[in-house]
Amino acid sequence: MRRTTTVLLAACLLVGAAVGCSSGDDEAKDCAAALSKRTGGDPGDTPTIAEAKDRVDAVDDTLAGMVRAGYETVAEASFNKLESKTKAATKDRPTECEGLSDDDYTTLVTAKAIDGLGWTDENGEFDKTKMLD
Repeated sequence: MRRTTTVLLAACLLVGAAVGCSSGDDEAKDCAAALSKRTGGDPGDTPTIAEAKDRVDAVDDTLAGMVRAGYETVAEASFNKLESKTKAATKDRPTECEGLSDDDYTTLVTAKAIDGLGWTDENGEFDKTKMLD
């Protein structure tokens, strides 16, 4: 039960990080491109803030669903991978990202980390089957 609560809380933190004021799409795309090296993501993957929020929300929903279905260990392992990749990418904020709010920046880094983990399809959408591989 304690692990379930921890994983659900962690998923909620990701959702909380995804809430904030949106900045310009061009600035978000420039920031996403600058984050590609840090996250291992595709340089062509340059989501807007709204697209990044959708991607992060999809991961949150999937992790919460996994916990509710009794797959806490798998959800926790997936969350830990994402958290590790996100933390590594946020050490120094690229100059291309300076105009973004902290919330938008965190959301964009998380979305790029999802891509860097190979959890997106050819359209940049989160693909839960790739996460489970």
